[in-house]
Amino acid sequence: MNNFSEYNRRPINDVVSVNRFLTKTYGMMALAVFVSALTAFLGTTVFQSALIALFSNPASSLILLFLPIGLTFGISFSATRNSTASFIMLMLIAVSYGLVFGIIAMAYTGATLATAFLSASAVFVAMAVYGTTTKRDLSNIGSYAFAALIGLLVATIVNMFLRNPMVTYIFSYIGVIIFTALTAWDAQKMKQIYANFADQNTEMGLAVAGALQLYLDFINIFMYFLQIFGMGDNRN
Repeated sequence: MNNFSEYNRRPINDVVSVNRFLTKTYGMMALAVFVSALTAFLGTTVFQSALIALFSNPASSLILLFLPIGLTFGISFSATRNSTASFIMLMLIAVSYGLVFGIIAMAYTGATLATAFLSASAVFVAMAVYGTTTKRDLSNIGSYAFAALIGLLVATIVNMFLRNPMVTYIFSYIGVIIFTALTAWDAQKMKQIYANFADQNTEMGLAVAGALQLYLDFINIFMYFLQIFGMGDNRN
């Protein structure tokens, strides 16, 4: 009788554990977005002069542009070893992107920024819910989206030399579609990651790594929406 009761409780405990993991993951992702938004807001208001001076210096601007890349690799290597350090690096990434967003935000109106943020939030939440709840395997969709992302990055680099606004506008729509698919795929992977590695790594470390991936999905959707809605912006 006791064995039967334990057998019945195990799936419930697994569901509780997965939900706890997902709550931590999305909680840290939301915190990272908030830190970026707060940093950008303070950078464009209270510390606007300091922010402009910071990006006016070629050395400091390059450091800020490449710092998130280095920190991302740092989290990839240390998330399962030192979850506290990984969480700190996640917040540093959020601050770094917040400073970059602060400079970018100066080229757009508040209405454009708000519209892009709300649109990105709606798309992200919808795809996160879909990816978490769907029974369909999204691996193929995710693989195609990732391949398309590589192609988009190459084409974007080429367009940096061509400087064609219409091409940039079209690429923005493509970027939204790609990261919409990647968000659903990554959301689905969160449960798979926990199921495969929860017994080998700390829950906190896995949550930080997952939060980073989802955070990057969100900010890319936001940036592409910003390009779309800001195309006719008077300040752009």
